Amino acid sequence: MKEQKMNRITLMMAFTIGLLVNGQTQTLLKLDTSYIRFFSEAPLENIEAVNRKSSGLINMSTNDIALIIPIISFKFDKELMEEHFNENYMESSKYKSGSFKGKLKEKIEWGKDGDYNATAEGVLNIHGVEKKRTIEGKITIKNGTAHLSTRFMIKVADHDIEIPQVVFMNIAEEVEVTGRLYFVPKK
Repeated sequence: MKEQKMNRITLMMAFTIGLLVNGQTQTLLKLDTSYIRFFSEAPLENIEAVNRKSSGLINMSTNDIALIIPIISFKFDKELMEEHFNENYMESSKYKSGSFKGKLKEKIEWGKDGDYNATAEGVLNIHGVEKKRTIEGKITIKNGTAHLSTRFMIKVADHDIEIPQVVFMNIAEEVEVTGRLYFVPKK
């Protein structure tokens, strides 16, 4: 048993050293600053919330991208809206975060400053429901950092988010999501 544990530790150390030697640790970008906004336009009232507490990584070698968005971190102008959002619609005590895991389709020259159109294909998880999505955006590379911007629509019914008939006129069936994400090299 002790020998197996030592073998695992040795294997993990060899893997880590191999990554360092190959420079793989320098191929990751981590999310440094995030701005994710959703906007619901409805006949009686517009609803808007912003989240600045997301985390994420981009693997520049494989173009894999992963994001985690804590649901409770969406902030509203009205406290009551925030309470209803977390308790009645998103059930944030049960579904603590949303996520996106996918791959950028285009070849991005991560070491070259410039603007790149980007399309990510992957799985969007909201309210515990996973949906395959293709999300378009733009990546701006400058001095080793990457700024990703995107805007897309989400149908609340696609993620089993129920809207009671009583407030149906207050909440749109589709919400607009805007993301501005700033990635820096992971140390």
